[in-house]
Amino acid sequence: MSNNLILQITLAVVPIVLAITLHEAAHGYAALAMGDDTAKKAGRLSLNPLRHIDRVGTVLLPGFLFIFQMLTFHRVLFMFGWAKPVPVAAWKFRHPRQGMMVVAAAGPAMNFFLAWLAALAAHGLTALSGNGADIAAQFLFDFIVFNLVLGLFNLLPIPPLDGGRIVVGLLPAPLAQRWARLERVGIVIVLLVVFLLPRMLGDFGLRFDPVGALLNNVLPRALNLVLWLAGHDVSNGNVGLL
Repeated sequence: MSNNLILQITLAVVPIVLAITLHEAAHGYAALAMGDDTAKKAGRLSLNPLRHIDRVGTVLLPGFLFIFQMLTFHRVLFMFGWAKPVPVAAWKFRHPRQGMMVVAAAGPAMNFFLAWLAALAAHGLTALSGNGADIAAQFLFDFIVFNLVLGLFNLLPIPPLDGGRIVVGLLPAPLAQRWARLERVGIVIVLLVVFLLPRMLGDFGLRFDPVGALLNNVLPRALNLVLWLAGHDVSNGNVGLL
């Protein structure tokens, strides 16, 4: 295995593992702060990625995407995955629906916070030079982008995504119960709308990719905002870190 391939694997996998691990840990710590120690007893209040690995979402799917893209495009263009959900006992909260809303929001909030921290860390790139600076800049940029994508994607208002649970906490009880029932088929809806329908309809010349269009419009603005909040000059539209 060439050093270049090892570097590409590292730059593709490490940001994903860190972002997903801390996303899930944030759910558990938020629940603990409100009186639910279920995640703590299950050993999920951990920064050890192995505690959060889902065989399909953390290993098989990202591995397949990586191999497919390397064989097809010779570089990684897109990665997607998930971890094991942190167990939460909503009945332990004083207000279960609102408590679950806070727990759900903690995951994306952590991702946005991590993106900002990485943008702050990018100021240190001026102390590096040569390939080291380029590699560090690529790692930080990928880490920022993946955290933003993970945070924004999870805010889609479809259970079991975090955005769906936030909506359940905001709606009146009768509507919230109906919306919460979508969780049984929510992952199917996500797979259809985000992955399958755009590809299937594209084969017939029909453009249908609402989530992709949303992310393509929102992500550049979110990236500029994070870099600006971290003190980078984005006035000329440059989103690079060097």
